[in-house]
Amino acid sequence: MAISELQWPASVTAREFKSPAQLAQRLAADVAERLRAAIAGQGRATLVVSGGRSPVAFFEALRHEKLDWSKVLISLADERWVPVEHADSNAGLLRRHLLQGEVAKARFLGLYRAAANLDAAALEADQALAELPPIDVLVLGMGDDGHTASLFPDSPNLAEGLRVDGERRVLPMLAPSVPHQRLSLTRRLLATAGFTALSVQGEGKLATLRAALADDDLVQMPIRAFLHDPLDIYWCP
Repeated sequence: MAISELQWPASVTAREFKSPAQLAQRLAADVAERLRAAIAGQGRATLVVSGGRSPVAFFEALRHEKLDWSKVLISLADERWVPVEHADSNAGLLRRHLLQGEVAKARFLGLYRAAANLDAAALEADQALAELPPIDVLVLGMGDDGHTASLFPDSPNLAEGLRVDGERRVLPMLAPSVPHQRLSLTRRLLATAGFTALSVQGEGKLATLRAALADDDLVQMPIRAFLHDPLDIYWCP
């Protein structure tokens, strides 16, 4: 099934690409265009991205886009509670694949804090993100279980994390796989983005989206919380 065959809400725009490389190039071009527009309009831009292996091609394509990166603030939608030097760190991933060359001029606001425990780290990150300007561009991913950012089904704080009127910007979250401890931006903050893209690849992710459209239980599949807000989906087989 093609992504265009699914019955999307009016707020969703679904785009299909032939290959991961084509998707990464188009997403990078679209993100860069919106960042340039934000800089032109307000003198600065804020970009929030997701980690993991899937966005690497996008990061490396975005790295070559021409814009004034010194006027861009970059942050993360979620993070594993590990130091930047750890192989699983999303901040470390960005340093290797995005924050290179001209992009190194951007300001990076990470989520990891070396606190006594996960709850304390999340509270420190929440306070640090009080200085995050309005998000101009947000790029999300999605797992086969329907999680996005680190808003995982069955995580103890999920209900609070999905509240659009919640009090927190960052919450501690538990993933069903190692490493278990995560920090995640909440829906309250994620939903404020001026432009939100969801980048997904493969028939498995298409099946997940099909299942997400079939019901409205946000706790079972957190991605559902974002399918009725303005969302641009970038998908390839």
